[in-house]
Amino acid sequence: MRKFIILVAVNVSLAAGPSIPRPEYPQPQFQREQWLSLNGPWEFEFDDANVGLEENWASGTKKFSRTIVVPFAFETKLSGIGDTSFHPWVWYRRSFTVPDAWKGKRVLLHFGAVDYRAMVWINGRYVGGHTGGHVPFSFDITPHLQRGANTVTVRAEDPPTDRYVPRGKQYWEPKSRGIFYTRTTGIWQPVWIEAVGDSYLTKVRITPSLDGAVRFEARIARPQPDLEFRASIRFQDREVSSGSTRNDGPRALLALAVQEPQLWWAHSPNLYDVTFELRRGNVVLDRVQSYFGFRSVSTAHGRVLINGRPVFLKMVLDQGYWPESTITPPSDEAIQYDIRMTKEMGFNGARKHQKVEDPRYLYWADKMGLYVSSEMANAYLFDEDYVQRFTQEWIEAVERDYNHPSIIMWVPINESWGVPDLSDPRQQNHLKALYTLTKSLDATRLVIDNDGWEHVDTTDLFAIHDYARTGDLLYETYKDLGTKGIPARRTGRPFLVPGYRYNGTPILLSEFGGIAYIPPGHQVPPDAWGYAGVEKTPEATLARLRGLYEAIAKIPEFAGLCYTQLTDVEQEVNGLLTYDRKPKFDPKLIREINELVR
Repeated sequence: MRKFIILVAVNVSLAAGPSIPRPEYPQPQFQREQWLSLNGPWEFEFDDANVGLEENWASGTKKFSRTIVVPFAFETKLSGIGDTSFHPWVWYRRSFTVPDAWKGKRVLLHFGAVDYRAMVWINGRYVGGHTGGHVPFSFDITPHLQRGANTVTVRAEDPPTDRYVPRGKQYWEPKSRGIFYTRTTGIWQPVWIEAVGDSYLTKVRITPSLDGAVRFEARIARPQPDLEFRASIRFQDREVSSGSTRNDGPRALLALAVQEPQLWWAHSPNLYDVTFELRRGNVVLDRVQSYFGFRSVSTAHGRVLINGRPVFLKMVLDQGYWPESTITPPSDEAIQYDIRMTKEMGFNGARKHQKVEDPRYLYWADKMGLYVSSEMANAYLFDEDYVQRFTQEWIEAVERDYNHPSIIMWVPINESWGVPDLSDPRQQNHLKALYTLTKSLDATRLVIDNDGWEHVDTTDLFAIHDYARTGDLLYETYKDLGTKGIPARRTGRPFLVPGYRYNGTPILLSEFGGIAYIPPGHQVPPDAWGYAGVEKTPEATLARLRGLYEAIAKIPEFAGLCYTQLTDVEQEVNGLLTYDRKPKFDPKLIREINELVR
């Protein structure tokens, strides 16, 4: 379990025994040995009148009246507060002491994510800010530290009703309703500090090829002349390749080769460990542990290819919410349970919906084997300010998660959220620009331009959403995909923006089902909601589900599916599991239905 309230410097080697009490390292793809978790109790205050900046609360003279457990948002039960009303401005404060062993090192302060705008002070001195509620940021706080106790203060601003801000499923009205859920304000992912040398690595982009070639592109902060960047690759604790190169200012490029690489698949998730070092002579300035997998994604002949082989995608829509902590995973065990249940029910992937998922979820997807569709949390309305906000945050999200082998596709936009009027040429251009931007950032994965409907001519998968109530209706709609092409629409918006044609890419039924069922004795809100009504018995629910799958099995043009959804969320009861993760059906029965399609 992620022990959020323990504050100790730890070695994060994966070989550490389970008896060692430690929080798991927040970013498993970029692990350092010397680090200190700042999760746990912080002083906390609502600033509903927005006077904290004017009154200089960062100075420490203002006594905060509450305590919050970081990294849980104040709206959650695990935060210790559980207030779901509007509080646009909030403040955090806590003290920490830099370990003596870090003497002579530079100290970095990391935030996994703060929703939506953050300002940070150390000992009353402003060190920087960040905008974007779903992506990480960090500061070199070395110049601001003092001997003994230090204080970090954070101000977070999250306008709860602003629909031009990327917010995903967080509702802009006071109470959750329909497909929209409780908001998340402020710190919702881990906070930590760590020690580095005078020069240090800020990121390393890893690009493996199926022939065993691996390209490492390093970025270096505070670069000096003639630094050495080294990489050592291990598989099953045996070194299989290593090498080094000199830096070119803030960059270093190293190409290595692995003989007979073991490929990464969902059914066989082979991972290679890699150690990066930045050296000056014989002195190691920085050492980082990471990993990667040899895995390719492409399309051909109407199919998705993993490592060159056709794979029918059987995905489940996963909102990534928990009853006690909303979008913050309550523990590593909770993450593993969701992935394990997904696989036990016969799915080989998850569409992480309207959320840039916690890095530890992606770590376990890499390690346990699960194909992931990674999707941005969307805004709802369009203007030039939205374009700037959204584009910058999406760039940071793709950069953060580039190295995860589990991610096989990027989805910047879902169901025209943020581009609600695609008759507007500006919104069309934004949609196309996001596709080409994403392909420029990452040429190794598939990109869906607009998941569900209103596609233009730039998409690698033609994703369709259809909540047909019965298999007969679903089959009648799509039985002629191979001869008559894409239907104009079934319900709601058209599948193509007027003036555009289907570009021949594989067709993915990326939302369907949504069959609601409430198990006997299970308490749900009075406004419980499902896409097509609520079935009264498990037998009726499974019969409808089987009918939908039988229809899909008769439509060879479908390259994959995504069932809605893994769990209930608040008032939404479409899950195969309840919100507290109790299976509504025997997982073997769901697996048998999944086996109808291949």
